[in-house]
Amino acid sequence: MYFGIGGGKTSCSTGQLPSKELFQSNKLWQVPALKDGDFILTESSAILIYLSSKYQTADHWYPSDLWARARVHEYLGWHADSIRGVFGVPLWTKVLAPLIGVHVPEEKVERNRTTMARMLQQLEDKFLEDRAFLTGQQVSLADLMALEELLQPVAVGYDLFEGRPRLAAWRERVEAFLGSDLFQETHGPILNILEQMVNKQIPKPPPEVHLFMLLRISNIP
Repeated sequence: MYFGIGGGKTSCSTGQLPSKELFQSNKLWQVPALKDGDFILTESSAILIYLSSKYQTADHWYPSDLWARARVHEYLGWHADSIRGVFGVPLWTKVLAPLIGVHVPEEKVERNRTTMARMLQQLEDKFLEDRAFLTGQQVSLADLMALEELLQPVAVGYDLFEGRPRLAAWRERVEAFLGSDLFQETHGPILNILEQMVNKQIPKPPPEVHLFMLLRISNIP
């Protein structure tokens, strides 16, 4: 998603393609990106931290306590290495790659599922343990980042919460905290992505982004 504070937004999950303004402001051609006046920021975790600090949100999101904040950063660091780039692969294989006529080999799909299972186990054992949330007894930015990624495979038919009662209970707690209206507003489009695809509501990507998409697909291990 690209958005400006006080301005509009672009959502790839609803078929609304990134604008030329985004590409001019973000040389990596990636979403999300944030524009606040003349200040431009990319990367999800950096944006969430920036917004939490700018608008002085409730302390539990990005704690002022040094140790509690360090736990959030610990998760975000692990998330970047182990979750991001892994759990988005099913969306690429089932939705995005077919949009440009590319088929991802089945062995890559199976390898990705094996990796996701391993990362989910680490998520439960290292971070969730017996806590209510990933970094403690209160919800934080870590939970938002994790839920966003984990719902992507769910959206294309891979229920990774099945057989994982601890993780399923965590998901329910996060969703309950957000409330059904906010959850539907933020996650409804991605959870309905297959329906959008069947109804041909996702436009074909323009030729200028094909090279970027091909590079992303080729990097699937």
